[in-house]
Amino acid sequence: MKKPKSKFVCADCGTESPKWLGKCPGCGNWGSMSEELVVSSVMQEGALPSMLQKHATPVRLSQVETAEVTRFSTGSAEFDRALGGGVIPGEVFLVGGDPGIGKSTLLLQTAQLVAGAGFVVLYVTGEESIQQVRLRAQRLGAFHDALYVLAETDVDAILQHVLKLEPQFLIVDSIQTMFRSHVPSAPGSAQQVRESTMALLRLAKDRNVATCIVGHVTKDGTIAGPRLMEHMVDAVFYFEGDRNQRFRILRAVKNRFGSTNEIGVFDMQSGGLIDVLSPSEMFLAERSVGVAGSAVVSSLEGTRPMLIEVQALVTPTAFGTPRRMASGVDYNRVSLLMAVLEKRVGLPLQSQDAYVNVVGGVQMDEPAVDLGIAVSIASGFRDVPIQSGVVLIGEVGLTGEVRAVTHLEKRIQEAAKLGFTRVIAPSGNMKRLDRDSASDIEVIGVGSLQEALRLALGG
Repeated sequence: MKKPKSKFVCADCGTESPKWLGKCPGCGNWGSMSEELVVSSVMQEGALPSMLQKHATPVRLSQVETAEVTRFSTGSAEFDRALGGGVIPGEVFLVGGDPGIGKSTLLLQTAQLVAGAGFVVLYVTGEESIQQVRLRAQRLGAFHDALYVLAETDVDAILQHVLKLEPQFLIVDSIQTMFRSHVPSAPGSAQQVRESTMALLRLAKDRNVATCIVGHVTKDGTIAGPRLMEHMVDAVFYFEGDRNQRFRILRAVKNRFGSTNEIGVFDMQSGGLIDVLSPSEMFLAERSVGVAGSAVVSSLEGTRPMLIEVQALVTPTAFGTPRRMASGVDYNRVSLLMAVLEKRVGLPLQSQDAYVNVVGGVQMDEPAVDLGIAVSIASGFRDVPIQSGVVLIGEVGLTGEVRAVTHLEKRIQEAAKLGFTRVIAPSGNMKRLDRDSASDIEVIGVGSLQEALRLALGG
């Protein structure tokens, strides 16, 4: 018998090779090449339902008719914000997150809300039985006559059900459990994930069905499967959060129909996920006033400013090498700011253990929070509380200068709304500052880290 042809494909970037390689020549990752059988184009064409086997013809770009895009709401203001205003018919987006973080809960709630708005919704589960989905829906109260559930892992069978039911919104949970019968590999393999995603994508575009695909994540936090899957879909979202914390964040890393800077904030409760319309107020609800090492910073997520508490604990080390830990901020950024404090300000931190934590399980990567982190470390080292009612905004450079940030007016308005009385901000922003937006709060411009420490710590 003739041996079937095979090839080796990188699970991370999709690079193909006729033989196995320890290191992928495309992305440079080790051990990512896996063997796949070559599938003929005849089998691939025959695997699609006849109604989907269409061939396009070239047309002049100037003669293409423009159609107004009409979004429909998911029923969640925070989900709509992350999507860019709502779901577009025919859009395919991917949602990934750690196991148990609440992806299925979020999407089942969304399915119920969309069905309640008059749309037909099909929820396809490949990991649970329909009885398990029923139990979760009973806890969430997610029942509606227009919401259908299907326990199926065969993509070709799913396509047939979609063609018969004609839903406006399709949810597939999850893509790693799906398979196509003509692909000779196990479910979850790079080839199966790629072929299944392509079939769902073609269905969504041809039938104008908004499709949400759930994806597993790897140990390093990225969505499992070939990276080509992320390039095929219209949007990619990560559902983030600490499982021991209440708050969850839906963050966009790719969005063809909206901004990738917007996030949705949710509160995980016993009855499901609740929209958090005022994240700053929630994150500062349990803040201790008058405690050394606690600072309030302003982080801009898309168009939304959020006030978040940063805590720093600095203690003498008991070992030869000091220990440094960071949660919610980049560890290397904390090390850099401590080096600036030691060199430019003169704080002897080389013999101190330092622990920096962002309250609420939020991940901050904006440079505008540098000043707050640095001042909280200095406050913890000197054991001097930061003056009450102060919000710290600014990027810190290696020479100790405080550099300008974007959208300072929005940050100031958020601070004033929550009752803060003073904002320490970069002096580079003061010339362009709209004074009307800062009429209810005192804004002080600083040009260096030393000056900010003098104002915030009173010495």
